Amino acid sequence: MYNKNLLPQQPRNPHQRWIWLNMEPPLIISNLGMLDNLFNMTMSFRHDSDIYTPYGYIESLKETQNFTIPKKSKLVSWVTSKWYPGVPRVLYYQELKKHLPIDIYGSGHQRLSKQDMYSTIAQYKFYLSFENSIYPDYITEKLWTNALGTGTVPVVLGTSRENYERYIPGDAFIHVNDFPSAKELADYLLELDKDDEKYRKYFNWRYRYRVMYWKGWAYSYCKACEEIQRGPRYQVIRSVSKWFLEDI
Repeated sequence: MYNKNLLPQQPRNPHQRWIWLNMEPPLIISNLGMLDNLFNMTMSFRHDSDIYTPYGYIESLKETQNFTIPKKSKLVSWVTSKWYPGVPRVLYYQELKKHLPIDIYGSGHQRLSKQDMYSTIAQYKFYLSFENSIYPDYITEKLWTNALGTGTVPVVLGTSRENYERYIPGDAFIHVNDFPSAKELADYLLELDKDDEKYRKYFNWRYRYRVMYWKGWAYSYCKACEEIQRGPRYQVIRSVSKWFLEDI
């Protein structure tokens, strides 16, 4: 929750610009109304932000490259640090696990150290890149780092397939919305598990693109400075809440 007391209390320099930086979905944010008429620019994972800051992206290669699929010995994994009972990803997981085995790690489940996390995920054929919120452009490290970064096929739950395909090829992932039920998704994953040729098709895009990751806060701050210096545009965000919660 935002607290106005945490903002600078002294009068603002008239030449100073404030940027609303946010990388979280509406599920985790409240009290946005207090930010009305305070900020000059937005900086977030939303593509229509003044300063677009995605969790990751893919980059076209000038020449094709070889890609070796990591050795797979297990089927499906999921790592979750926050458990929100009743949200779509938890409900879908609870239905999906009735039809195929899923190894789940994180808070309240199997322990997994940060050091071993990526090497563990890489052993699985599929990773549940389930977002905690279904919101435009909210495609986090669950896809970019946990799945694509470990050479695993992501099974995504979040924004629409069309929105995902704005950022990654359609044959790079499996979307839960492509199946009428969790059972039919489970049947498809089990089918791919037995068909190596069909499974490998989910890696064909790797010959033409490489995955790039969020570069950290220092890079983001430099990006914000560059955008400000690019001026001389001046604006005020009348309602962060309206832009972030309604204009979608």
